[in-house]
Amino acid sequence: MIFDKKGNNPALAIGYLFKGLKLLASSQLRTFIIIPVLINVVLYSVALLLGYYYISDLINQFIPGWLHWLSWVLWPLFFISFFIAGFFTFTVLANLLAAPFYGKLSAKTLVLINGEAKEIEEQSLVKVMFAELKRAGYLLSRALPLLVLSFIPGVNVLAPFLWALFGAWGMALEYMAYPLENAGILFSEQKQLVKSIRIGALSFGGVAVMGLTIPVVNIIIGPVAVIGATLYFNDVRKEG
Repeated sequence: MIFDKKGNNPALAIGYLFKGLKLLASSQLRTFIIIPVLINVVLYSVALLLGYYYISDLINQFIPGWLHWLSWVLWPLFFISFFIAGFFTFTVLANLLAAPFYGKLSAKTLVLINGEAKEIEEQSLVKVMFAELKRAGYLLSRALPLLVLSFIPGVNVLAPFLWALFGAWGMALEYMAYPLENAGILFSEQKQLVKSIRIGALSFGGVAVMGLTIPVVNIIIGPVAVIGATLYFNDVRKEG
């Protein structure tokens, strides 16, 4: 399988998210949307509470005394870094818990848009969770150096921008994984396929990350992105 180069078009890629939003109300998909939404409600509520009580104190602790005169610049940068890192972590956890439902949601979406008579063969729970853990491990191994960078005075001015880029790539991999896994594509090949439409994928993932930072929207962005990624996959895949 290969991806058509039209998938590199940012406007086209972002458009699939809005198409996913339109399908969110479909009665045929509702069963596989409700539980992930409930999972998101619980986890993001916890994230907001933890952020409210602890992030401000952490930021103040990690600004050295000799840099207090720059706190008006560093404080927002630290806050943005922790905000992105925290929500990215909770997103990975939310997707890990919701993975079995997202896989089925992606499969049902293909059935809905293609009018296929047969369902795509469902992956076993063990296989789904193993794939999700492997992807989470890959993302974690890249997130840790960024987290360290966030603590280094002066250098950490780059951290928010790197987190945003990393988040966009991570979310592109995360949501494209569901239709790809249903097609029998393993993680190593998934990365290569998504890299072949890197610009479009980063645009798709970037808008998804923006949605994750907006209260209320972050509760539904997961299912919307899964549906959108499935539409994206369906439109750009080519047998090669």
